[in-house]
Amino acid sequence: MHAMQYELTLPGDYDLDVIRGRVARIGHLLDDWDGLGIKAYLLRERGVHGSPVNQYAPFYLWSTVEGMNRFLWGGAFQGVADDFGRPEVLQWTGLAYEEGGAASAPAAVAVRRRRRVPEGVEVAAVMEEAVAETRRLAGEEGAVLAAAAVDPRGWELVYFSLWEHEGPKAEGDVFQVLHLSAPGRGGLPRGRQW
Repeated sequence: MHAMQYELTLPGDYDLDVIRGRVARIGHLLDDWDGLGIKAYLLRERGVHGSPVNQYAPFYLWSTVEGMNRFLWGGAFQGVADDFGRPEVLQWTGLAYEEGGAASAPAAVAVRRRRRVPEGVEVAAVMEEAVAETRRLAGEEGAVLAAAAVDPRGWELVYFSLWEHEGPKAEGDVFQVLHLSAPGRGGLPRGRQW
């Protein structure tokens, strides 16, 4: 599993209905994308859920590198670059994935938490803690799914979870879920990824 996200931070007075309309028009285009586990079309609105910014920030869990590369290099990503400029694309290697108790419910909100792996710690122990945290999040009431991944270049962990209701039991940046494409969700490997 591979996690990926790009963030488009928008002006404070930006009409977010433009983003909502864009997702309504094109969100379905990845509903059958080969190699994609899930794509959550995410939006943060300034002043909502404590967000200091307006931001469109889709989050992906890929089941294959080929599917991810076909998205990035095969033309689909060019639409984002043409409309908003080419954003930095963050990527993490999968550590854990779990379905939640509300797996069959539609996702209303997502939570993403990024944190550095501290210097001087045993990396294996931190990764096991990330697996345990993924399991804990998935076990919380209202959890649709939870995942953890790491970027070893900068030693950054990312925790990602989807929730069926407002007020999720997770810490981090809270996003509205505008659409969820999940063609390969059932094929994402469960549990620890090594």
